[in-house]
Amino acid sequence: MSEPGNRVPEPSGERRRLWSDLGPRLMSASVLIALTAAALLVGSYFFAAVVGAVFAGAYREWETMVSRAPLTSTGMVLIGLVALSGLVFPLWGAWSSVAVIAIACVIALVARGEGMWWRVLGLSLYGAIIIAALAMRGDSFAGVWAGVYLGTVVWMTDSAAFFAGRQIGGEKLAPDISPGKTWSGALGGLALGTGAGLVVWVLVTDSPWWIGLLLSAVISVLGQLGDLSESAVKRHFRVKDSGDIIPGHGGLMDRLDSLTFGVLLVLLIGWLHADFGSVAQGLLYW
Repeated sequence: MSEPGNRVPEPSGERRRLWSDLGPRLMSASVLIALTAAALLVGSYFFAAVVGAVFAGAYREWETMVSRAPLTSTGMVLIGLVALSGLVFPLWGAWSSVAVIAIACVIALVARGEGMWWRVLGLSLYGAIIIAALAMRGDSFAGVWAGVYLGTVVWMTDSAAFFAGRQIGGEKLAPDISPGKTWSGALGGLALGTGAGLVVWVLVTDSPWWIGLLLSAVISVLGQLGDLSESAVKRHFRVKDSGDIIPGHGGLMDRLDSLTFGVLLVLLIGWLHADFGSVAQGLLYW
């Protein structure tokens, strides 16, 4: 018990700062979730336009980071082509998106300059993610459930890792890559992401639960590896945040990095288990 006249110590300034971005993060997350849900439900050209625009925005951050310079006319053309690769998918299929990204890569090679191969890597990566996301959504309602399942695993992993890491702390996961990430956050994210994914799996499919458990765990781990991979690239270019377009989250790259490997895995599994035109069904129904 404290002595009379003594005040109870206030929380440290460091701890208050630790949670100071919580409000903006929650508000931004709710807007992003609402936009994603609406795009998934509507599908078709609207979903393609949203996906193309979002990943074009992410590539814009990549372009300025790897070129180490303000945006140029060439960079603007490349950003436009990334957006276009999403828009052409519903019209002419995946090969039209591949063709648009291939043209963008050729332009990047012809333009040369600093970060040329990083440009090509970014274009190829975001092009592949756009194709994977649009193929997953497809034109059936199964694509909505596949998107809900994937988003639940990825975002619950992110959220649990954020809260567990800040509340529990402990040993750093990869201090040379991302000093803020801890083992407690990684394990918390894995536990909640896997559990939440399993709940969605059981509710929306009649497939064996253990397949949902395994897939959820793998997607959760891949989400955290995507986060670490982006952190490694930013550290290479001495960048803390890829941008500041999303309050509390940084840039679009910072928000989408956990989705990268997960959506590519969804494409691979769905394609192999069914076919390219039935990615969602191939993922969910066993």
